[in-house]
Amino acid sequence: MKIGFGSDHAAVELKNILLEHLKEQGYECVDYGAYDPAVKTDYPVQGQKVAEALVRGEVDKGVLVCGTGIGISLAANKVPGIRAAVCSEPYSAKLSVQHNNANIIAMGARVVGPELGKMIVDEFFQASFEGGRHENRVDMIAEIERKYSK
Repeated sequence: MKIGFGSDHAAVELKNILLEHLKEQGYECVDYGAYDPAVKTDYPVQGQKVAEALVRGEVDKGVLVCGTGIGISLAANKVPGIRAAVCSEPYSAKLSVQHNNANIIAMGARVVGPELGKMIVDEFFQASFEGGRHENRVDMIAEIERKYSK
């Protein structure tokens, strides 16, 4: 599986830790920036880059990190087909995939530390979409997206 990573300047360190953690598990990782915590980077840029790469099929899933995880996920979710979930603990990360078929996990570098961040991505990438009763709800979300994309 190929994973796209993105962050703003406030989250470069956590992004790099998570990227290395997943590389060690055998995932192929693509870093879309930011690269330097000393250079201010606006989170919508990286959120959009990772989301568009996912939609184009360049990556299979994404990991986004900013100060809280909220802003970068909002930017990613503007790209049709993206379901980015902000999670600050592992249980929600797992259920975001199982119930919502999330394709991007987002978190805040000012909210979670490195070890908790690793647990969050582990649960996210070990989970599988359950379909069934959840499929209809995910389809309803996609229909809302189509309605406003016209």
